[in-house]
Amino acid sequence: MVRTPLTPWERERGEHFGALLREARGERSMVEVAAVAGVSAETLRKIETGRAPTPSFFTIAALAFALDLSLDELAAACAASEDGEALSA
Repeated sequence: MVRTPLTPWERERGEHFGALLREARGERSMVEVAAVAGVSAETLRKIETGRAPTPSFFTIAALAFALDLSLDELAAACAASEDGEALSA
């Protein structure tokens, strides 16, 4: 199965999501947050840097739990139209 390439908007959304996670992580280490979420530190690093712009729902949910974030708030912060409107903060 060949995966369809991501659009520039999808890549931007992934970078924005990663920035939100970095901000929420604050002073906590990647290793600490990843351990609480049950994912590898490398997975968290890839998400935070935008190299993994479309993590699975369960990874997002686990990271939200580990960072005490609401899934609704994360979704709203990353929602934007694909026609180029700015992502909300």
